[in-house]
Amino acid sequence: MAVDPFAELLRHLRRNANRTQDEQAAAINAASGRATMTRREVNRYEKGANVPTDHTLGNIALACGVPLEPLLREAKAARARRREKNKAEAEDLDDVKRRTLLGGAVIGAAAAAEPWGRLAYALSKGSKIDAESAGVLIDHAARLHVDELNESALSLQSRVEAHLDAITAALPRAGTHERALTIAAGETAALAGWIAWDLGEHDKAASYYGVTSECAKKAGHPPLRALALGYASYGAPSPAKALEMLSQAAQDVRGRGNATAAAWALGRYAEEAAQSGDDAGALRALDQAKFAYDFADHTSEQAWVRFVTPYRMDSLTLSVYGELKRQELTTTADSAVERLGGELPESGVVVLGDLASALLRGGDVDRGAYVAHQFAAAAESKPNTMGRQRAQAIAAGLPDAEHDLASHLLTFATL
Repeated sequence: MAVDPFAELLRHLRRNANRTQDEQAAAINAASGRATMTRREVNRYEKGANVPTDHTLGNIALACGVPLEPLLREAKAARARRREKNKAEAEDLDDVKRRTLLGGAVIGAAAAAEPWGRLAYALSKGSKIDAESAGVLIDHAARLHVDELNESALSLQSRVEAHLDAITAALPRAGTHERALTIAAGETAALAGWIAWDLGEHDKAASYYGVTSECAKKAGHPPLRALALGYASYGAPSPAKALEMLSQAAQDVRGRGNATAAAWALGRYAEEAAQSGDDAGALRALDQAKFAYDFADHTSEQAWVRFVTPYRMDSLTLSVYGELKRQELTTTADSAVERLGGELPESGVVVLGDLASALLRGGDVDRGAYVAHQFAAAAESKPNTMGRQRAQAIAAGLPDAEHDLASHLLTFATL
């Protein structure tokens, strides 16, 4: 008995991603964030015994890196065929062959004119990925960098790694989209490294950063190397090495269209310079970072710079002023709190963490402890990467009177 064309399409999507049915179920669960899909259910879909819901199709599209709309249309057609099957036992075999995606090596003109036919052609062996599919992969890589602002590393890890798998599967057929997909792959790998580092998997993080640098080299895109260097600088073996890495990162993002990336690289350099005792170098780099950000638009430059919001620039400034015990710390803290407003925005937890650390290092212990309490509450309700590291730093600077808060933060840092 002929298998329904939509079931064949689902099977082809899985095989094209080089996955077993168990691995496909795991990828769908990673995309949804819930462990509800099983190998048995994937098998039922691929045999035509069941048609996924539209919600599940969204997760399948995400796991396989393909557009959702053609899948929705073909699922609707499959459901209609199931209804019609009860009315007409004998189906035209020629029509079955025409509608079967894997019925032959060449897809006919009639089939290619339909959405499912175009998708099948894009995914067939030896063909090139289409612009729509490439766009889905690139856009999702960008969204993951936004999600990093308000999700924990643990909750993001499986999604980021699953998306990296999807891009990897698409790259051999990228065609004219190869450079754009290589950059998206590097951005995703860098985020995977950042998450791994936050979870204490330092060797794994270094490997991801290495892959990001390889993507930068292959794509001829220096800002991608800057991203890897900026992330890796947090785990540098020495302050001198961190400054060397960040200096190279700043060089990699010089030029038009990189203002936000330059602001971040220079701001990070200022942080490390302040911690190494280079007051003049830190203040000079911070001024350069602020100047660059005045010309920046973090919503229209590289995908990964979405996290460099005005709030993140506040946190960099606070970090530098706190380390150097500058008198500007008080006014900067006031303006940072005012910018946050009543409802904590994305990056807000980061600002609270850096503000608490800066105030404690700068000598304003009472206010620092007050903000530390705010950070403790916010970090649990709005988790984000680096939350554990900030909790440890704050706990180390709290006075003895805040022993309970320090213990709470240290416990949070181990979760």
